Amino acid sequence: MVSDGSSPGEKQSQEAVTPRDAASLVLLRDGARGPEVLMGKRPDASRFMPGVYVFPGGGVEEDDYKLETEFPLPGHVVERMARQSEEPLARALAWAAVRETWEETGILLGAPGPAHNPGSCETLSAYDTAGLAPDLTGLDYLMRAVTPPYLPIRFNTRFFIVDAGQAQGRLEPRPELEHVTWHSIEDALDLHIINVTAIVLNAACDYWHDRPKPDASRPSPMFTQYEPGEIILRDE
Repeated sequence: MVSDGSSPGEKQSQEAVTPRDAASLVLLRDGARGPEVLMGKRPDASRFMPGVYVFPGGGVEEDDYKLETEFPLPGHVVERMARQSEEPLARALAWAAVRETWEETGILLGAPGPAHNPGSCETLSAYDTAGLAPDLTGLDYLMRAVTPPYLPIRFNTRFFIVDAGQAQGRLEPRPELEHVTWHSIEDALDLHIINVTAIVLNAACDYWHDRPKPDASRPSPMFTQYEPGEIILRDE
């Protein structure tokens, strides 16, 4: 079931709020029925999109700008994101997607090496315990979506994509995201999702099959809605 992201009884905003910068990570792997994606269900008590299936992700935090790693986000990805995100924000967004993925699923994207300042956050401590450094080199930028201005909680979300073969660890139950598991793209499209998630799933499936080469000039889709049902999808 696909919805527009609004919840029953949710009040529409009188004055549009500024969307918060956020990031999500689309982890894909090959499956028996084509590519599979890691998703989980937001708790029914959540203020934002309760009961909806999503990719791991969340808002950018101040400390996300401070990440130090020998395995940074590739330059061509930073260049593509520079059309709407300055370099420090682009790198912070990538780390936010990876950090939130560990917080919500227990999965790490890392390479052997030191985790700088492991005591500064729980995620970096987990990397340090695993003998890993955060590895952003396999991430690519897929698209972004901005929550409609008529909703009271808004995000400017950048979606990153990565081959799950680069992930480490095992799935662990976490309160932020329930029923986290792998779904074929076909099955994921039948879950309780919002319309932008369906668009991201289809874009991810195309990416997985095409395997585009690194290219700083490649267009990136942007999604939003100005009114319920009025979908805006353009390249930027």
